[in-house]
Amino acid sequence: MVTLRDLKPGERGTVIGYTDDDPPGRLLEMGLLPGTSVEIVRLAPLGDPIDLKVRGFHLSIRQHEAAHIQVERG
Repeated sequence: MVTLRDLKPGERGTVIGYTDDDPPGRLLEMGLLPGTSVEIVRLAPLGDPIDLKVRGFHLSIRQHEAAHIQVERG
């Protein structure tokens, strides 16, 4: 299982689900729904937060949030 946290800057993936049966509502509200394409743009100097490109806009999430999002590389 690969999570969003495992991707490196420049890599892309597609959200396929969540590690929990009840995903955090905040992630759903930000548009991180299954089937959504995401790209890791950059990491902060200490690795947290992560800057993502989702649906044409930039989004920052924490490492612990990214660990809940399952993705398929590519």
